[in-house]
Amino acid sequence: MHNKAIKIQSKKHPNVVLKAIPGHFVTPNSHVNYFLDMATLKCRLSEASAAAKALSEQISATTVVDTIVCIDGCEIIGAFLAEDLTRAGVYSMNSHNTIYIVTPEYVNSGQLVFRENIIPMIRDKNILLLLASATTGQTIVKASQALSYYGAKISGISAVFSAANSAMGIPIKSLFTITDIPDYKTYNPEGCSLCRDGNKIDAFANGFGYSISN
Repeated sequence: MHNKAIKIQSKKHPNVVLKAIPGHFVTPNSHVNYFLDMATLKCRLSEASAAAKALSEQISATTVVDTIVCIDGCEIIGAFLAEDLTRAGVYSMNSHNTIYIVTPEYVNSGQLVFRENIIPMIRDKNILLLLASATTGQTIVKASQALSYYGAKISGISAVFSAANSAMGIPIKSLFTITDIPDYKTYNPEGCSLCRDGNKIDAFANGFGYSISN
C-alpha cells in the first residue's frame, strides 16, 4: 500500500512532507478516502523537528502554554514544539517556567483519562492540544471534555492536518488542509458512499497507523 502514497509538500515549509494513501479506510469516528501517513513526520528526528518548527511559527507569542497534550503519538513533535515555543518567548505560568509534554490514556469508550501523577500537569493549566489530524472534530471534543473536568483551559489547537478551520470556537492551526488534498472526503459510517458503491475496505486506521483488512 505504501507504493500508492502521494507525497505532498507544505507550501510554506517544503521540508515538511505529508504522505497521503488513497483508498477506503475505517477510522474510529468515520470512513475516509485517504490515509494520511505521518509515521516519519512523528518518528524521524529531522522531520519531527521541522514539523514542530513550522507549527511554532503559527502560535502567537501572546499565547500562554503550560502543557502540550499530545494525541496520536505526537510526543516527539510535542517535545520539539515545546523547545521552539520556549525559544520564541511563548509564556508559561508553571513555577519552573517550562512546558510539560503529556499524552492521555483511553478507556474503552474512547474517553481520555490522565493518571494521578500526570494530573498536576493538567489541572488549572493552559493547554495546547497537538494532534496528527483533525477530521470530524470528535477527538477534540472528547479531549476538551476531559480537560474541562480537570479545570484546564485549551489555549490553542495545532494539527499536522485539519479538515476544519476551527473546533468548539477555537481556531485550528495546521500545516496541511483539504486545499492540499482537494478530493479528500470523510464519511459518516452509516452513510458512507464508498460502502454504498461497493468499494471494499482497504484498512482499519487510527492516528498510529493502519492494519490491512483481510
